[in-house]
Amino acid sequence: MAEHNSDDLDASERLDAAIRWWVRIDGGDLSPSELAAFRAWLANDPRNEAAFEEACDFWSSWQALPRRAVQAYVASRSPERQRKRFWLAGAMATAASLFLFFDELWIWRRADFRTDVGELKTVTLPDGSRAHMNAASALALDYAGDQRRVILMRGEAWFQVEKDPSRPFTVEAAGGTITARGTAFDVAINKARIEVTATENIVEVTAEGSSVLVSPGRQTAYGPGLPAIPPYEVDPESVTSWRRGKLIFKDKPLGEVITALGRFRHGLIFIAGSDIRDRRVTGVFRMNEPLDVLRAIENRLGVRSTRLSDYLILLHS
Repeated sequence: MAEHNSDDLDASERLDAAIRWWVRIDGGDLSPSELAAFRAWLANDPRNEAAFEEACDFWSSWQALPRRAVQAYVASRSPERQRKRFWLAGAMATAASLFLFFDELWIWRRADFRTDVGELKTVTLPDGSRAHMNAASALALDYAGDQRRVILMRGEAWFQVEKDPSRPFTVEAAGGTITARGTAFDVAINKARIEVTATENIVEVTAEGSSVLVSPGRQTAYGPGLPAIPPYEVDPESVTSWRRGKLIFKDKPLGEVITALGRFRHGLIFIAGSDIRDRRVTGVFRMNEPLDVLRAIENRLGVRSTRLSDYLILLHS
């Protein structure tokens, strides 16, 4: 039986713990007492802070690394060597971790409704409208006078709006607004774009000073600094399939598929290379078995995965 250095085992366990803390903070799973426990864990040992910096560096750097650099890193990873290798990145990693930490605190304090990873929830709003929330999502309400305003802070929600001609219903998401008087529509915040799908009646989407009208069965998208594009046809049943326990993808890039899967499992999945990220996926999957979905996608697309821990998976060719 091969012998293992106890220091290496301790470092590996410490890194696994750091990644678990990072994932829980990013996924919105920490209560105030758990946040206090996280601070105590950081303060307990300087090596914990170093491990957490390394976890943050994974998040910020892996997608940009060429495959050979990734393989060299995995093959030669030693905590002592990595602390030396990434000492310049340490300050940036710490800043990133603090940003994530306080961003989660801000969402936790402001959100009126939240869902955890893998959790779906339907909430009734003050006017009788309903919001069906996808996993890992957060909503804040701003109802005052003749205003019905909902802020989608992260994730995805499908809204069923009660008709009230005197009070338009508005959803704000990542700098854009979606306005309806009585209709149903879906809003999803992804990494690079916000997608709005009308399922009943018409909604108006405004971003960067321009507006488009979206009719049932059509979708528009906008992004940071980008106005909403002309609506295009989609299958609303596929877009909202998560409400029925399924994920349906039709010619979707792998990057978007991985983002959708991320709402249903704890951990991070990184993709090495834009050529793999842009490969197209079509299929119907059960969202309560994300690892089975990942294995099926690997087989169909001919990609491979490397587990860097239980919480960190790298997809590569």
